Amino acid sequence: MNVAEVIEKLKVVPVIKLEDANDAVPLGKALVEGGLPVAEITFRTEAAEEAIRKMSSAYPEIAVGAGTLTSVEQARRALDAGASFFVSPGFHKGITEFAIQNNIPIYPGVCTPTELMMAMEYGLPVVKFFPAGQYGGLKTIKALSGPFPRMKFMPTGGINQDNIREYLAEPCVIACGGSWMVKDNMLKKQDFDGIRQLVSEAVALVSGEGSKG
Repeated sequence: MNVAEVIEKLKVVPVIKLEDANDAVPLGKALVEGGLPVAEITFRTEAAEEAIRKMSSAYPEIAVGAGTLTSVEQARRALDAGASFFVSPGFHKGITEFAIQNNIPIYPGVCTPTELMMAMEYGLPVVKFFPAGQYGGLKTIKALSGPFPRMKFMPTGGINQDNIREYLAEPCVIACGGSWMVKDNMLKKQDFDGIRQLVSEAVALVSGEGSKG
């Protein structure tokens, strides 16, 4: 399977902010053991590039993506570090073109019909709906899917164990991004066993086997 198929199969993408690149390998282990071999490591910290390099090198079976990309320079660094997909908080023409030129799946953030039409110009099949919670959530996604029936969405922002099933029940939603299973305080304490448990619970939840907590 390619990266897009992996994301659609797994249904949930952990959105991760790493302050220390040395946490990338034990975190990768927790993700694999928890049954969720995918990670969006955000470029919100200086550790992002090296974290992507370490995780993708130690665990090639993980689809390691670069998130919160806001410039082509960041996208280039992410690609060199081994990122297998890109996520941006908004639509960025330069990043999108760079991704297409390098055959890297790109999920640009959108929240309006205009941005959706910009993504369609580049033939993108899936967009990140962000920030989902603040822009009407499922109600807005359903409204947007009317005039754009072929577009698929990966909502992020305000997604948690209490509402992810509702999002995934919508046919146009292929996956959701979330950070509840890799919490900042758990990373600070290096509680990778706890993270593995939350990841395992998230996998069960999106497969319909777990409870909403």
